[in-house]
Amino acid sequence: MSVDTQQASRGLTDEELAGLDAHWRAANYLSVGQIYLMANPLLTEPLRPEHVKPRLLGHWGTSPGLNLVHTHLNRVIKARDLDALCIWGPGHGGPAVLANSWLEGSYTETYPDITRDATGMARLFKQFSFPGGVPSHVAPETPGSIHEGGELGYSLSHAYGAAFDHPGLVVACVIGDGEAETGPLATSWHSNKFLDPAGDGAVLPILHLNGYKIANPTVLARLPEAELDELLRGYGHDPIHVTGDDPAAVHRAMAHAMDTALDRIAAIQRAAREEGATSRPRWPVIVLRTPKGWTGPAEVDGLPVENTWRAHQVPLSAVRTDPEHLRQLEQWLRSYRPEELFDDDGAPRPDVLAAAPAGPRRLGASPFANGGLLLRELPLPPLEKYAVPVDEPGASTHEPTRVLGDLLRDVMDATSDRRDFRLVGPDETASNRLQAVYAASGKAWQERTLPVDENLDRHGRVMEILSEHTCQGWLEGYLLTGRHGLFSCYEAFVHIVDSMVNQHVKWLRVTRRLPWRAPIASLNYLLTSHVWRQDHNGFSHQDPGFVDHILNKSPEAVRVYLPPDANTLLSVADHALRSRDYVNVIVAGKQPCFDWLSMEQARVHCARGAGIWDWAGTEDGTREPDVVLACAGDVPTQEVLAAAQLVRRHLPALAVRVVNVVDIARLLPSGEHPHGMSDFEYDGLFTADKPVVFAYHGYPWLIHRLAYRRTGHAHLHVRGYKEIGTTTTPFDMVIGNDMDRYRLVMDVIDRVPGLAVRAAAVRQRMEDARLRHHDWIREHGVDLPEVADWSWEGSK
Repeated sequence: MSVDTQQASRGLTDEELAGLDAHWRAANYLSVGQIYLMANPLLTEPLRPEHVKPRLLGHWGTSPGLNLVHTHLNRVIKARDLDALCIWGPGHGGPAVLANSWLEGSYTETYPDITRDATGMARLFKQFSFPGGVPSHVAPETPGSIHEGGELGYSLSHAYGAAFDHPGLVVACVIGDGEAETGPLATSWHSNKFLDPAGDGAVLPILHLNGYKIANPTVLARLPEAELDELLRGYGHDPIHVTGDDPAAVHRAMAHAMDTALDRIAAIQRAAREEGATSRPRWPVIVLRTPKGWTGPAEVDGLPVENTWRAHQVPLSAVRTDPEHLRQLEQWLRSYRPEELFDDDGAPRPDVLAAAPAGPRRLGASPFANGGLLLRELPLPPLEKYAVPVDEPGASTHEPTRVLGDLLRDVMDATSDRRDFRLVGPDETASNRLQAVYAASGKAWQERTLPVDENLDRHGRVMEILSEHTCQGWLEGYLLTGRHGLFSCYEAFVHIVDSMVNQHVKWLRVTRRLPWRAPIASLNYLLTSHVWRQDHNGFSHQDPGFVDHILNKSPEAVRVYLPPDANTLLSVADHALRSRDYVNVIVAGKQPCFDWLSMEQARVHCARGAGIWDWAGTEDGTREPDVVLACAGDVPTQEVLAAAQLVRRHLPALAVRVVNVVDIARLLPSGEHPHGMSDFEYDGLFTADKPVVFAYHGYPWLIHRLAYRRTGHAHLHVRGYKEIGTTTTPFDMVIGNDMDRYRLVMDVIDRVPGLAVRAAAVRQRMEDARLRHHDWIREHGVDLPEVADWSWEGSK
């Protein structure tokens, strides 16, 4: 449907039109003021250079369009009494969203010193992009926001995540035409195939085509309208166009488009909820074409600005030094007729706010944008129900993630009525051994199904799409609006969302300092199909570096766990699912793994984060150990215990301590991370001067980086993945990266003083075993029997 300004509906009365236009002009005025002014907010005197900020920062180009959308959302929210949320996708639309929040009063309620008068307006203006103030984009500090303005590409997936399981919520999503060129945004158009009109809310995409990015035209804005319509219809949407530059005509067209879209959404939901319709609906999308920098300077220094890329940031850049720029700025500000919009005290006049909703219906006050207010405790069952029995360490094996899957099934079942838990992942739930969840919920799917399909469910809460970006965006939107979830992913490919998790960690770090932001459920990753068991898929699937990436981030917000067996995975997962305001990364295997600790032992060990496994070593407590064998991760743990067993057999007089680390941040100094150890604790565990041979799941230099300030760092030797990989056998992976049991024994011999000579024959045996392995796998295609059939012998 096309609703252009030549054929717009006459649904608005002249009085309503005047009120909407007044609100829009007021928001535009406040947006310009934030970019430029630090004094004289109401222009009660002629504008002088000292009224202008010394550094001009911000983005004007997108602001008029965002102000238009906000103004018209106000009207429909109030008229229809809607629960609504808006995702502001264009990167730096901060001035617009702040302006509207101030107009509606939610900003003053959040920040009482920014009053709705001339004094508060001056503070609003000065703080914007100013030292000690607020960012230029829509940030955590912005009331009503769940989407960081710099996150280009993720707005639509965030919007769908917010709408899932909120059946009464309408989520408007403004998508900038620059943002629309990104891969994550392009994929997230398919989210409508996963939105259940019966049990979920609705998403109203608003594709804002103002024509330009920073310095170039945008692709979608230059497409012929018919071709763009074909694209959007191919995505499953029915487009409604609003096009023009005459404010009155655009207001009428936008009002009609909003009403048309919301009527269609109501009809779709009514058909699903009351009439039992099951076919996938075609949801509306509004295509809004307005000029970039609309209502700003048409020309500056002889060059066109409005409706060009030059309007993107600060159209008049030399206001303090160029009298002509100063004159144009004052003319621009006065063109909005502020004396009609604000009273003598600087408060918005009643007609400006005529269409604005009240209380929690205001976009800046929506509880859905402060999801912690809606969050309920997750009903987690007792872990003993799922714990594997461990009478002796290493006497049995289980697939850790399969055991976890039983727990997640029951969490999914316990939340079936309240619907506030989802499991997301890129087509890997069953591959990662979590398929038990299908007994409680199928996979969300709104497309047609075939007889061969399994576990597809129109109302399902398991989310699978082969786009890590979309999975991440869905889950972030879900968590930020007050729910719980888990992201399961192959370890090597979670890197695809590196930049997304960056932004989420930054969001969490900032919100921790905002007392009005209630804590939300943590973003939990389960990384499996990991580096050491990707021997079959080869080098492309072997990358454990996400942990390094995460540990570079704000220590207060990130946690990394490497549980070595099924019961420790249960304990860590239980802790992560109960936590708030963290990004928790859990790395665990899906292949059969030895069971080392009972449930009670696992709880205690995970609470410590790192500890001595006295049953695995040979120290007797009468003296310091000769060497420490340390490990973090399931395969490194098995190799360290196999090495300890070899040392016991071949070097029985050696005092060996075995240390397992579950919580990697424990290795950091206590002053660098809340989970870090003091030097006293660290030296007690690892010793201050004895050799430490550390087998680590990922890149070995991470351990060195974490422990570089420790007294015994010179004696620390780390084995891990060093980018040696191929399609081979599981044990050949550890051999190739020198983390195998034989190499670890050789490291002990090389580093314990005096052993190089006394144990030369033992070292030679270890080297011979590695050579035998090399020849064996090339002949037989499987690992050596002594490795494949290895078991823990205990202290025998």
